[in-house]
Amino acid sequence: MKSNQLIWMGMAAAICFGCMPKKNEYSSYEQYPVREDNLTEMQYDRQNTTFTLWAPTADEVKVSLYDTGERGAAYETIPMARDKDGTWTALVGADLLGKFYTFNVRIGEKWLGETPGINAHAVGVNGKRAAIIDMQLTNPEGWEQDRRPPLASWADAVIYEMHHRDFSIHPSSGIKHKGKFLALTEEGTLSPDKLATGIDHLKELGVTHVHLLPSYDFASIDETRLDDNRYNWGYDPQNYNVPEGSYATDPYNPVVRIREFKQMVQALHKAGIRVVLDVVYNHTFNTADSNFERTVPGYFYRQMPDGSFADGSACGNETASNRPMMRKYMIESVRYWLTEYHLDGFRFDLMGIHDIETMNRIREAATAIDPSILIYGEGWAAREPQYPLDSLAMKANIYRMPGIAAFSDELRDGLRGPFNDDAKGAFLAGVPGEEESIKFGMVGAINHPDINGNLVNYSKTPWAEQPTQMISYVSCHDDMCLVDRLHSTLSYDAPQVVAALDKLAQTVVFTSQGIPFMYAGEEVMRDKKGVHNSYVSPDSINAIDWTRKAEHADVFAYYKALIRLRRHHQAFRMGDAGQVRQHLSFLPVTGGNLIAFRLAAHAGGDEWEDIIVAFNSRNESASVTIPEGEYTVVCRDGVIDERGLGTVSGKTVDVPGRSAVILYK
Repeated sequence: MKSNQLIWMGMAAAICFGCMPKKNEYSSYEQYPVREDNLTEMQYDRQNTTFTLWAPTADEVKVSLYDTGERGAAYETIPMARDKDGTWTALVGADLLGKFYTFNVRIGEKWLGETPGINAHAVGVNGKRAAIIDMQLTNPEGWEQDRRPPLASWADAVIYEMHHRDFSIHPSSGIKHKGKFLALTEEGTLSPDKLATGIDHLKELGVTHVHLLPSYDFASIDETRLDDNRYNWGYDPQNYNVPEGSYATDPYNPVVRIREFKQMVQALHKAGIRVVLDVVYNHTFNTADSNFERTVPGYFYRQMPDGSFADGSACGNETASNRPMMRKYMIESVRYWLTEYHLDGFRFDLMGIHDIETMNRIREAATAIDPSILIYGEGWAAREPQYPLDSLAMKANIYRMPGIAAFSDELRDGLRGPFNDDAKGAFLAGVPGEEESIKFGMVGAINHPDINGNLVNYSKTPWAEQPTQMISYVSCHDDMCLVDRLHSTLSYDAPQVVAALDKLAQTVVFTSQGIPFMYAGEEVMRDKKGVHNSYVSPDSINAIDWTRKAEHADVFAYYKALIRLRRHHQAFRMGDAGQVRQHLSFLPVTGGNLIAFRLAAHAGGDEWEDIIVAFNSRNESASVTIPEGEYTVVCRDGVIDERGLGTVSGKTVDVPGRSAVILYK
């Protein structure tokens, strides 16, 4: 979703037909019964299959059985019986392996329409019918031995955000399963220049986490017409707990998409890379015809005072995480992805729509499975949610959510310019005035004595208790990618200038105390031909051209060395607010577009005694006063080498224009 500050934009237009429950049963949503056990809707064994649906306002519920995942009439329809906690159940005494099913709810005189349920774990093509499968048969060989790669601290994470199709679809990728989950299982793939692509490229780069854009079953792609070259990012949820069929080699077979997703996770784990899933619990693709609305009308969404659907997502609705069954649904969904698919983290789209209690409960559930699970999200909404602001998981409330991080748009926009004006630059374009916003991001959005909040672009006060609660980045799938943004904001955009500023931007990101995050392809200078919002653009816009890896070999080498520098030196990832305040201090500079800081006294236990980092986005070189001493230079003129690029001594260091300098004692 859009990486924007919170924007209040008025009331939703869609009217919630049939939102309210029957008045003779429940006077408010708070009175709806809560299902005590888990939300499993289908339990299979060879003798019996049990169907269970939570539909407390229903007058009648039936389950229909099908031979196929699409087309054809039901061969049997079974009435369900009312059971405890608002549920309905039916038992079929037969082996239904390979069959498909739907539920249909009647309220009053109206049948709401067939759905696969709200919690399907397997579906047929296009996700309209749920599938009856044996989940054990979806496990690839060796799945029981699959383990998460070690992660000692969230501060050690380096996140790489990618879209399945972007990453592998270009002819130059050398990948067989282009645009598929299996693309990330192929080893030995090469570009035309015989340079590593695919999973080998990720290992070479040195990232610790792959952040997958939404990969659950989403609605906008017709899985029966994959030759149409249709494209979407996937922020249009349909079935939250099933992998997307268009990324599978056979979307008709419910087992295939599940097994191939697991194969992908398994391959990344073997490569030492963890997997983060982008989740979009804040809204659904449609409203009146959604699985939620066809099951328990009104309950899973918030409403405006006039009964219309609230629209904090700017996509037609916003879900009601504060209601017990929606909260339970989200927690169970996260737990399911962690246990069934061995995922290692989640990025929450428009996290500011969800309430704080739900997010904290999700953190607790993840920690119970593995404390190193990474959870972060967008600390904003697209429009005003219908819930008290002080109870929402907004960026300003991150300090109340330990173990959960948010993106720093202060740092992002301080570097590149505001999200709402592609032509307006900031620090990278040589525009002064955003230095304090960058410094705010560099300390990890924590309270720090050197930061003047009055000069920070969006947040006048710190919002993180720990630096690991801040995601440090300059670009992502939203808005222009970094190369395009540089082209749009520079008056002089020669290739060597764009490359130099690209390196400078990421040096800020990777030497910041937050968790660094990068957009796939930035390391090879990808562009999207100036398209700001490419969520439905064709492959010609979105695909990463892997011939760029040879064309921009120096940029790739710089990214790789920058990631290695961070990994080797604890000073850049102390992970503790007290240590950051103790060891990191900003050095005085004269004029704008120049920032310098010192990491002192073996910061974080680092072997280097004193580290000086300076950023200069001016066209010309600048002099920075530093503590007197003899230093080894490890970054200068767009090159990083930890073995040293020379030495300097004295009380000043010269920082060339449009570049960073890093030196140590």
